[in-house]
Order: sequence, then structure tokens, then C-alpha cells
Amino acid sequence: MTTLAMTGHMDLTDSTVPLVREALEKLLADYEPADLVGVSCIAERADSLFAEAVPAVGGRLVVVLPSRDYREAKVKPSHAATFDRLRAAASDVVVMPHETANRTAYEAANAELLRRADRLVAVWDGQPPSGKGGGTADTVQQARAEGLGVTVVWPQGAARKG
Repeated sequence: MTTLAMTGHMDLTDSTVPLVREALEKLLADYEPADLVGVSCIAERADSLFAEAVPAVGGRLVVVLPSRDYREAKVKPSHAATFDRLRAAASDVVVMPHETANRTAYEAANAELLRRADRLVAVWDGQPPSGKGGGTADTVQQARAEGLGVTVVWPQGAARKG
């Protein structure tokens, strides 16, 4: 069994989405589908692209939600249908013991992702942490500090909004 955890940017440009989708599909093709578990918080863009790709190749999806109110408090209407579909497709949904989606809840969810993982997949532009905590760069740093292997996915031409 191989468990891959996902972290990634939510602010990918629209033109970056197909590039990341293709890169993730190529990455996951290297794993035996019956032995593949993908762990994701199913946030918009990178996390959801990974969460869609894992079952598409025959793997099993595990969803980690940062808080009990995450769906209501943080999932934008434009992402709600995808979020609900991915949550329903998961073989297991873990809800962290936090009432409210905040920095502490995100950090706990990221720690849970890493605890379950054999390797971290990061859709990451390589930029350092923003200082807000709980972001993609923070999760990559934490994984590396814990000795967990990290595969960075950032295809040529990929960009973030703003």
C-alpha cells in the first residue's frame, strides 16, 4: 500500500488547471492502482484535481476536513458541487476535532495528512511560506523536516492568480 498526501495552491490560474491535471495523471500512473491511497483536504484547485485523479486511476481516496464547519464556512458556491462529489466518493472522511475552520484547524489537518502519508505530493511554485501558517509551503517544510519524501508538481507554464 502506498499513501500519497496532497498539498497545493488554491489560486492556480485557469490555464494552469489542465497542466496540473495532466502532470498528476502521469505521476499517479507510476503506482499500482489497487495499492494506491490518496489523502486530500479537497480544497479548490490543486487538492481537488488530485482527489479526482486518484479514483480515476483506480486508487482509494481519503478526505481530511479541517473542521466541522469547513463545508459551510469555507467552501465557495463555485466549488460546492465538486466538494460534495469528492466527499461522497471518498472511502473514508476524517473530520478534525475543530468546530471552526481557522489556522489551527488547517495546521492540524496538514499534520494528519503527513501522519498518514508515505510521500507528499505538492502542487507548489517553490515560493517560501507566506507567514500565515497552514499553507502549501508550510506543509512542504513540515514534511521535509519530518523526513517525508516530497514530489513537487509544477509543470512548465504553470502560474498562480495575482
